[in-house]
Amino acid sequence: MLTVNEIFYSIQGESTRAGEPCVFVRLTACDLRCSWCDTPYAFHEGRKMSIDDIMTAVEKHGCRLVEITGGEPLLQEDVYPLMDRLLAAGRTVMLETGGHRSIDRVPTAVRKIVDVKCPGSGEADRNDWQNLDRLAPHDEVKFVVKDRADYDFARDVIDRHHLGSRPNVLLLSPVHGVLDPKTLSEWMLADRLPARLQLQLHKYIWSPTTRGV
Repeated sequence: MLTVNEIFYSIQGESTRAGEPCVFVRLTACDLRCSWCDTPYAFHEGRKMSIDDIMTAVEKHGCRLVEITGGEPLLQEDVYPLMDRLLAAGRTVMLETGGHRSIDRVPTAVRKIVDVKCPGSGEADRNDWQNLDRLAPHDEVKFVVKDRADYDFARDVIDRHHLGSRPNVLLLSPVHGVLDPKTLSEWMLADRLPARLQLQLHKYIWSPTTRGV
């Protein structure tokens, strides 16, 4: 049994799969309070659903790409059998996680988007640095960047952990409405940073405050 905030079908707004149709399973609860969080409604709102019920809700959309997100999805024990069920059903499964919970038990086939918290989030001291050694080749690492200090932090993490020489895609995402993407782009170009600029596509298609997209 899982506490589910919402299940919806939309355009994937982030990661290397941006622009693709995707079913999102947003789970309730998070033990972080990032300053820029755009889903605080997922901290508490939700309803109990069995894995069978979740599978039924996902299958009705007829979409092969599924993302499990939150909140922090790894807080709920039954997320692991849910991922197994989705994989067994032939889905491509993505998991977006805050980076402070171990990804060691996540099935290898799941494409993990691991968020490394920068200082501007207020949660940089919660990073589980061992997660960077647990990445599978298809996993991605995301930095949400609020200002220059965050950018410098991300650049230093990439250098210190030799992330630029790994197969993992590195994503730098400006806090929407706070940091101009042009500014972040110029910093990345000046440093020849081995990373990809990520914009939250769904916030440009719909209002940034629209839920269920």
